[in-house]
Amino acid sequence: MTIITMAIRDRNGKIKEGKFSHDMDRQKITASGEDFVQLALQDYHYEDSDEIRVTLDQAGIFLMVKLDETLDSTMIYVKGREWRYVVKRTQNAMEAAPKFRFAGNCHYLQVRIATSAEIHAYRNIALNPHDQKNDSNAYPHARANVETRDDATFFACNAIDGVFANRSHGNYPYGSWGINRQSDAALTIDFGKEVKVDRVRLTLRADFPHDNYWEKVTAVFSDGSSETFATKKTDIGQSFDFAQRETTCITLCQLIQSDDPSPFPALTQVEVFGYYEGEC
Repeated sequence: MTIITMAIRDRNGKIKEGKFSHDMDRQKITASGEDFVQLALQDYHYEDSDEIRVTLDQAGIFLMVKLDETLDSTMIYVKGREWRYVVKRTQNAMEAAPKFRFAGNCHYLQVRIATSAEIHAYRNIALNPHDQKNDSNAYPHARANVETRDDATFFACNAIDGVFANRSHGNYPYGSWGINRQSDAALTIDFGKEVKVDRVRLTLRADFPHDNYWEKVTAVFSDGSSETFATKKTDIGQSFDFAQRETTCITLCQLIQSDDPSPFPALTQVEVFGYYEGEC
């Protein structure tokens, strides 16, 4: 049994107030439960930099989370005892998300403990629609050594959000990882602990002729071993199988661009297939 506490806090860490129901008085927005917690609100407007904070009474827990109606239910691994999700309401952040994300005054959030079957299932373990630019202690987490213009529509986390729209670029739903023409660009997906993987599937951005594409992509694992994939100019996903190996992360690097005239290759999605093993 795990005690889960969820609260909405301001940028200074103070628990905010709202109405759980229109006919109730305003009260602090927080709740706790055993293995499951939910918050339902009928009168609360998010502000920029509000923080949804999930606190656990023990570390190293897999959770199934859904913090907004526009976010798919997601399994994450929380390495410590706390996960902080920062709500961004800046113009650029809203351009990178559906129009109604964290909008309006009625909201429903829930967090529960993941089942053993969910944890150990063979699946795309890179998927995390709840990932954000900054490390929030929840995994998988995508980070990169470059993101075009520090623009949210080109953040690394876009490449693991499960949105495959790739025939344009920029505002939602065409988010991607943009490399700002940097020749040594690299994207890393951190799983938070060891996993076993045997397949990578890449969906390149295909806004041709605006876009270029990569002819080779190298995947480097946490033990230093690597696989190099020969990629093609296409708008569909490209799968690459390899001998199963254990790793805590995977880095896409040594991105070899084609001789097409465009200087703008980009990545729409990366999927990594495998599973978590051992005690969870």
